[in-house]
Amino acid sequence: MNTNSDRTQPTDNRKMSRFLRILLPTIGLAALLLVGCQPQTESVPATQEGTPEVAVEEIAATPLPERPQYQPGQLVDYLAQTGDTLPVLAVHFNTTVEEILEANPFIPADATTLPPGMPMQIPIYYQSFWGTTFKILPDSLFVNGPAQIDFDTQAFVDQYPGWLRGYRDYVAGARRTGAGIVDYVALNFSISPRVLLALLEYQTGALSQASFPDDLNSDYPLGHEQRKNRGLYLQLVWAANTLNNGYYGWRSGHLTTIEVPGGTIEHPDPWQTAASVALQYYFSVGYSGNDYQADIGPQGFAQVYRDLFGDPWVDVQAHIPGNLRQPEMYLPFEGGKTWAYTGGPHTGWGTGEPWSAIDFAPPGTRGCGSSNEWATAMTSGVVTRSEAGIVEIDTDGDGDPRTGWVIFYLHIATHERIPLGISLEAGDRIGHPSCEGGTSTGTHIHIARKYNGEWLAAEGPLGFDLEGWAVHNGDEPYQGTMTRFSSTVIANVNANFESFITASER
Repeated sequence: MNTNSDRTQPTDNRKMSRFLRILLPTIGLAALLLVGCQPQTESVPATQEGTPEVAVEEIAATPLPERPQYQPGQLVDYLAQTGDTLPVLAVHFNTTVEEILEANPFIPADATTLPPGMPMQIPIYYQSFWGTTFKILPDSLFVNGPAQIDFDTQAFVDQYPGWLRGYRDYVAGARRTGAGIVDYVALNFSISPRVLLALLEYQTGALSQASFPDDLNSDYPLGHEQRKNRGLYLQLVWAANTLNNGYYGWRSGHLTTIEVPGGTIEHPDPWQTAASVALQYYFSVGYSGNDYQADIGPQGFAQVYRDLFGDPWVDVQAHIPGNLRQPEMYLPFEGGKTWAYTGGPHTGWGTGEPWSAIDFAPPGTRGCGSSNEWATAMTSGVVTRSEAGIVEIDTDGDGDPRTGWVIFYLHIATHERIPLGISLEAGDRIGHPSCEGGTSTGTHIHIARKYNGEWLAAEGPLGFDLEGWAVHNGDEPYQGTMTRFSSTVIANVNANFESFITASER
C-alpha cells in the first residue's frame, strides 16, 4: 500500500518525465532570454573606398550587472545553457551536484545535458575576483556546427578588399587561398570559420585593409611569435587550439581561473558561455595589441563580429539538446579480437583540451610497423572524410559532419582505407591502424566523437559507452581506465596485460 510519503517522492521515471516536459515550455522562454538564429550569411558591403561599412550600430555601452558577495549556499536563478551538465555547473558555482539536485528535485540524477533555457536555482558559494558578466558569443556560433552550414567562407572573403583575399600558401599538401586555410583549420579543430575571420579582422584588418599593417609582423599575424607557429596557417592553428583550450576547459570544468595581463587571477563569471570564456582565455594568453578588457568588452572582438555577421544574440539555436544520449556503439575493432587500451582521455585534435579521444592498438606491432588488423565502424553511417590518416563517419546520413553524431578516427593507414561517400554498418571495416596523420610513437587508432560540431568529453554524463565499457579520466592526459561491471582495464602506452580489452562477437 502506498503511503503519503510514497506519493510525494517522485519515481525516477516521473522525475524524467517532468524533466523532459520542461523542454517544451522553456523553448519559448529561451528564445526571449537566452538563445536566439544563425547570424546573417550576407557580407557587409564595401564602400567606394573599399572598406567594409558598419551595417549595425555599436553595441550599447550599457552598465553590466555586478555580482554581489552572495551568502554561502544562497540560491541564485539560472537558465540552463546549451551543453550544461550538472557536474560542471557544480564547478562553476563552487557547489556540489547533490546541492543542485536538492534545490531542483525535478532534475533526475542521471540527466546528461540540461534542456537549454530550463529555469533552475543553484546554490552559490562566492569566489573573489569574478570576471566580466558581458557575454561575447553564444556557444552554438563558436563550434563548426549547424549554424555554419550555409556559410561560404571563400565567397564572403571575396567580397572584401582586404589582404586575406589575395593570400595564397601551400598547406597540408595543397595550395590554398586565405579562405581555404581558414576552412581547413575550422574543419580540423571544429571551430566556426566566422570566429576565425573575426579574429583576423580584429587583429590584422584582414578583410578591410588591402595591405598588411606596417606595425604588425607578417610572419606572426596573430601576435604569437614562436618560430613553430610562423605563417598564417600555423598562427590560425595556434589560435584555434588556444580557443579550444578555453572553450572545452570551461565546458569540462578543468578551467576555473584565467590569469589576465597584469597578473590578476580571475574566476570566469558562473553565468558565462563557454564561447565567451574561450575568447577571454585567448586574449589573456595571446594578443597584446589592445587592452585586455577592451578586447573582451562590447567594443572589442564582439563589435567586429557583430559588424561582419550581425547580432549573434538574435534567435540563437541551441546546438546541444536536453538529455542527449549517445547511440549504441561498438569497440572500434573486429568482434572477438583483443586489442590494448593504450591511451586514456586526451585531446581530440591539437594539444590540451578537449579530452575527447581514446586510443587502441592491435597486438603484435612494434613502433610504427604495419598491421593487418582492421579498425571498424563503431556504428552505422556515411564516410564524410577519408584522407591522410583520417576517417570520419557521419551517423545521421545527411553527409554533413557539422550535424548530428560524428565518429572521428585518426591514424588510419592509406592502404585499404575506406573511400569517401561509402555507407557503413556497425562493425564494417574502415582501414588499418598506423602512425599516419599527426604525431604517433606507435601503430594505433585514435577515436573521438562530435555532436553538432562539438567535441564530446570521453568521460562524464556524455562519455563513451562502448559495448557497456565506460571511460574514466586519469590524473594526466592518456592515463585512465575503462570499466564494465566489475572489470577494469588500465590505459598503458606499452600495451601490457592490464590494458587488454576484447570486443564482443558480432
